[in-house]
Amino acid sequence: MVLFDKVDDVDGGVGDCGGDRDERRRRRWYLLLSNGEDEVQKLMENERLFITLHGSDHTDDNLISDGISSIDNVEKSTTASFLRQSYYLPEGVCEETYGFLPCTKTAFGNLFLIIIYGGLMLVAARLLSTGSELLLEILGPGIVGGLFLPMLGALPDALLILVSGISGTKEVAQEQVLVGMGLLAGSTVMLLTLLWGSCIVLGKCDIEDSTAVDLKDTKRLSLLGSGVTVDIWTKYASWIMIISVVPFIIVQLPQILHINSGRHLVVLISLILSVTLLIAYCLYQVFQPWIQRRKLAYAKHSHIMSGVLRHLDLVDRLMTDDDSPNIAAIKKIFRSLDLNDDETLSIHELRALVIGIHFAEEVALDKDEDVHKMLLDFDTSRDGCVDETEFVKGISIWLNKARPHKKIHKFYQHTRKEHDQLLDKSDEVVESVENPKWISVKAGLLLLLGAGIAAAFADPLVDTVNNFSDATSIPPFFISFIVLPLATNSSEAVSALIFASRKKKRTASLTYSEIYGAVTMNNILCLSVFLALVYVRGLSWDFSAEVLVILIVCVVMGLFTSFHTTFPLWTCSVSYVLYPFSLLLVYVLDYKLGWT
Repeated sequence: MVLFDKVDDVDGGVGDCGGDRDERRRRRWYLLLSNGEDEVQKLMENERLFITLHGSDHTDDNLISDGISSIDNVEKSTTASFLRQSYYLPEGVCEETYGFLPCTKTAFGNLFLIIIYGGLMLVAARLLSTGSELLLEILGPGIVGGLFLPMLGALPDALLILVSGISGTKEVAQEQVLVGMGLLAGSTVMLLTLLWGSCIVLGKCDIEDSTAVDLKDTKRLSLLGSGVTVDIWTKYASWIMIISVVPFIIVQLPQILHINSGRHLVVLISLILSVTLLIAYCLYQVFQPWIQRRKLAYAKHSHIMSGVLRHLDLVDRLMTDDDSPNIAAIKKIFRSLDLNDDETLSIHELRALVIGIHFAEEVALDKDEDVHKMLLDFDTSRDGCVDETEFVKGISIWLNKARPHKKIHKFYQHTRKEHDQLLDKSDEVVESVENPKWISVKAGLLLLLGAGIAAAFADPLVDTVNNFSDATSIPPFFISFIVLPLATNSSEAVSALIFASRKKKRTASLTYSEIYGAVTMNNILCLSVFLALVYVRGLSWDFSAEVLVILIVCVVMGLFTSFHTTFPLWTCSVSYVLYPFSLLLVYVLDYKLGWT
């Protein structure tokens, strides 16, 4: 049996007060042992700590056994074992973050701290969200909506990922970075499964003619008869979300191909690609309002075109049996529209034509603007009026555009549906704001406060997750996968659920666009931070199961939502099933098949 005998005081003289001296001993042993066994050996030599084997004449009351019964086992005894059983460091001692924040080694205590720190991260996320919305009211979309809002929404996640691998030794960082990977995977999975499905349940309306009718929910829990409809921009957002997983595939190639060399270089390539996609996505967000307005204007003009053709076709057939323009009928219509018999159609006569056409009420049209565009299409001479030749040529061009749809009525239905899919979001921004200077200051203060709270409490939250993992033997990945997304994404989730519950196509489109946008930003911004940590600190990329979960959920939900704009109620079951499937898959691959 090996015994440790203290000869001199570790810190201080014999005159020190016992309690203070013991506390200093505990702290010094803890700090030294946290730096490795070499420091412990130096301390043992400097302070004349002697090892006495079983059978020695030493019989001092201060002798402490380390539980080893043979000298052959001395080398197998670890420093950590000595600490746990020694007089100098109680088992419950933990390292305080920043030197003053509370910490504990018990499971219940760490659970309480996770709730506290997680709540503070939630407060930070809400402050960032509120500040972003105030800034958006003043500056509108574009730079703010395209650059700042997506990044600020992902800031709490990015900070938690950063602190999970930036502190401590390389070995400690390799272990703690599992918290960051768990948060990254957990946020993506939660948004696309639990939140996506819940928005279907709350936002469902009656489906008629393959489209959900706003504010009409009489079919209740009909799996096929109720659901939500989104616009085409939301479908585009799901396509972008699928593209955002490409860096995950690149960084995983060495594991897929079983290549051991060049893995660090592959991490760098994936980092560059991820940053490039981040810049491209932000630029797309900046120019999206302009692109959106252009496409919407084109859709409105197409609908006017189809409406005019349908109206004139009721007067006289515009197409012959061989689907060519009926020139005689078109000339006859021209003469009927020429009210003053001057052999030209003025802008006032064209306006009378457009006003007389009954368009669908849900299509908001500006008659003056529509007449002006019609004049531009027909008036090739640019003299401000349309003669018979120009009118015949203009109607013939319109008919050629309608020809692929076989019938003019089908062309009208197609343009109406196209317009409905391109919701005008330009009026979502408040047109006028009172006292913009004060609101700007308030927004800035909220953003700074939110960012400060997130930065300050990210590190203690990561430490607490690791301590809770040690106390409960639950892998830190699963804790961060389940718990942390609730703190960092709760504001987005609550906002999405509120919007979905309004049961309108516009609000449903906003809801799912925000979900896909948040996942995209997680996949490129948070992954960029994660890859930068791995590359700079020389960590090993060993997250095959976690990456596979992200790929499966993003690709399945992305493909599922990128080809349709209407989702019946039954589709929520697909998203709900993916959440437990993701947890089970990581558990089986990592802890049963040994992928990690």
